[in-house]
Amino acid sequence: MNTSHPPIAIVGAGLGGLTLARVLHVHGIPATVYEADPSAKSRTQGGQLDIHEDDGQRALADAGLTAEFRAIIHEGAEALRVLDQHGKLLFDAPDDGKARRPEVLRGDLRRILLDSLPGQTVKWGRKVTGVRPLGDGRHELTFADGASVTSGLLVGADGAWSKIRPLLSDAEPEYIGTTFIDTYLYDADERHPATAEAVGAGAMYALTPGKGIIAHREAGNILHTYVELNRPAEWIVDLDFTDAAAVTARVAAEFDGWAPELTALITDGETAPVARMIHTLPDGHRWDRVPGVTLLGDAAHLMPPSGDGANLAMFDGAELAKAIAAHPGDVEAALTAYEKELFPRTEGFYADAHEMLDLCLGDRAPFGLIDLVNGDPKP
Repeated sequence: MNTSHPPIAIVGAGLGGLTLARVLHVHGIPATVYEADPSAKSRTQGGQLDIHEDDGQRALADAGLTAEFRAIIHEGAEALRVLDQHGKLLFDAPDDGKARRPEVLRGDLRRILLDSLPGQTVKWGRKVTGVRPLGDGRHELTFADGASVTSGLLVGADGAWSKIRPLLSDAEPEYIGTTFIDTYLYDADERHPATAEAVGAGAMYALTPGKGIIAHREAGNILHTYVELNRPAEWIVDLDFTDAAAVTARVAAEFDGWAPELTALITDGETAPVARMIHTLPDGHRWDRVPGVTLLGDAAHLMPPSGDGANLAMFDGAELAKAIAAHPGDVEAALTAYEKELFPRTEGFYADAHEMLDLCLGDRAPFGLIDLVNGDPKP
């Protein structure tokens, strides 16, 4: 065991924090991950992720998990179709089998990362309730169960509402006026054949300005739907999500007149609808160097979903781990090197994320998205 490093505390057992812990382990450096969830299986982990060559796959290679990653790929899921609201096919790109951005379930990816860590690396049921600097780069974390620990290096990998971010930045996430609502259909080919055919083998986008229905075919004959709506926060807050039937009816009403094989993704949903109000940090969010603490993933650069978030979080984790390994015993040199690359690396992704949202829900929807996939120049 490498003992030249101070105690490393990682808050958050998401993909970024686990990648950091794993790549540190590969370099013989111990770390502890503190996670509020009571166990690894206490809640679902979301849908499919496309893992990119330039960041997510590189991070998994640094973690020594390429073979494990390849084993969980959902073959054929890179197919993409675009429909209009009447179900007419506007664009169809079958999976060409080249797997440049293969799809995997977030839960499967998290599992292979967890399985790669030594026992007791992750401390479950440790919800951070307070954090304070002790000087010399050390911080004290306190938890809801009354326990506390002291870190020599503290990493906030705790997502949009990070408890660690305020040590570095006054920035807070702001709602951007778009909400995604999740639903699922199971045994889709047998029980919902028309809808399954409309979705196809991979991702399906049915989009108009201001609203759309996106669905992904997941392993196990599951259709995972993301209903996208540009609506003010009050519209969402006024929905009573304890009454699933009422919310389903209200959301479905926004798509009155759409093809029934598309609206079935909402009305036939077999799980209670879940709202995900989309928030973002200021574009190009950065901070001044603060001794002994840094951020990664959404805690550092929360932006609208565009397929990059998980990839960036894992890459952040791998790059931070390598910086720590390259500067044994010198936390500040490691964090300075990491943040010097982090800020410019992620800055451009904010613009990409906003553009992707506009292509899906802006005035040119869905044709802007079709142009992008076709590689056509911007109008």
